[in-house]
Amino acid sequence: MALINPHVNFNGNAEEAFNFYKSVFGGEFERIVRFKEISSDEYPVPEKEADKIMHIALSIGPNFLMGNDVPESMGPVSENENRSKICVMPASRDEADKLFNGLSAGGNVEYPIGDSPWGSYFGMFRDKYGIEWMIDFVAKV
Repeated sequence: MALINPHVNFNGNAEEAFNFYKSVFGGEFERIVRFKEISSDEYPVPEKEADKIMHIALSIGPNFLMGNDVPESMGPVSENENRSKICVMPASRDEADKLFNGLSAGGNVEYPIGDSPWGSYFGMFRDKYGIEWMIDFVAKV
């Protein structure tokens, strides 16, 4: 079965966001690459972007949450127009509550966590970095 590893773009605060995600999910950073590490004569990196994140991957079980900072030369990411959601399917209600409460802290809850009409334990929100999440626990019968 294929794994789904979401990738999220940030406007210069990827490292802060990923440290926050690590504090909620646990896991380890598989790799962190800064723009200065890929700088070359062909691809010069401005000094103000040298320490920004070119690639970061946080292991979450067998999956990875990946992201980067978008260079200013490419224009800002419109965080309020991000219509993609990251769906996390925890193993228990307790884990669902922990993830929902942790990730939604400082964000905007769109659908409070609770029993859904379709039978799962579900909640939806935009975190404090503008990323949209769904937490969806489905009990095994």
